[in-house]
Amino acid sequence: MALQKSDIIRAGLETLYHSRLYRMFEPSWRGLGAVFMLHHIRRRTELVAGFHPNSCLETSPEYLVKVLERLQDRGIEFVSLAEAVERTRLGENASRFAAFTIDDGYLDNYTNAWPIFRKFGCPFTVFVATKIIDGTAELWWLALEKIIAANDEVTACVDGEQNTYKTSTSAQKQSAYQSIYWYWRGLPERDQRRKARNLCACYGVSLERLCRSQAMTWDQLRELNADPLVTIGAHTVNHVALAKLEEGDASREMTASRQRLEKELDQPVDFFCYPYGDPGSAGAREFDLAETLNFKAAVTTRKGLLYDDHGEHLTALPRVSLNGDYEDLKYIELYLSGAPFALWNKFRKVDAT
Repeated sequence: MALQKSDIIRAGLETLYHSRLYRMFEPSWRGLGAVFMLHHIRRRTELVAGFHPNSCLETSPEYLVKVLERLQDRGIEFVSLAEAVERTRLGENASRFAAFTIDDGYLDNYTNAWPIFRKFGCPFTVFVATKIIDGTAELWWLALEKIIAANDEVTACVDGEQNTYKTSTSAQKQSAYQSIYWYWRGLPERDQRRKARNLCACYGVSLERLCRSQAMTWDQLRELNADPLVTIGAHTVNHVALAKLEEGDASREMTASRQRLEKELDQPVDFFCYPYGDPGSAGAREFDLAETLNFKAAVTTRKGLLYDDHGEHLTALPRVSLNGDYEDLKYIELYLSGAPFALWNKFRKVDAT
């Protein structure tokens, strides 16, 4: 069986840890602090044993508790995103810090994550795509998983052709998912969503019911927002890859999500998160847009810790992902050293291109 990307990354992390090479990086690469990234905080929800293509978006509550305990033991200070941004802007390095962020606005952020963060007195930010809270967003990556999990054969249009994929085994399901997912990810947003709707219609999956089952309500978001530990940030309206949109459309997605949140929550929204957040989904144009729209800071999914130089690039901040593929506390030690990110980023501390 071919190795998955996560297997290769894990092998690299294991080598880095057991060789103790990461300790050589720490004096130069430990940085000011980290912005940690989560999506779902829930126990693994495999629809079919061995097939879990979105495991990178899930963190178990038990692991989150262990991470917070480990950071606490290491003397890492829990701060809000606003405080992390201010310390980065000023280049303050008196004590290392950790800020926590959660993307999209899922129900488990309210039911599972919030009680954990309250227990530790740890501030956190939830970045909200407003149509997710409306219950009308097209969570096409979850719909695709649901369709493949439920069928032994799936027909989908890839590269301009109708392809039929055998999906009776977990390996076949994984292969089909990767093929369709990455093809869709590369499409213009309008084409991507159209193909997702068509596939869902063929296999009897309701995108709206799927979203509603996953999402917080506006009342729950307001309750969350009332907690002083919580900051709400903008994450577009439709959860779209902004780099694939015309500049005006990208600006409207960013502005409309902020305006809706400010109306519903009756307070300013100062921070933004780019959906998907990789270089193909958000780059220099989007970073400039966030600055033009007067967001105080914006976060990506680019990997890395925060350094002094990020004070000049506050709308292109990297994060450290806590996800279900790497639930091992020894990796926290690696992350805090900065070593994996130095290697991943080819020894660049800042990437704002």
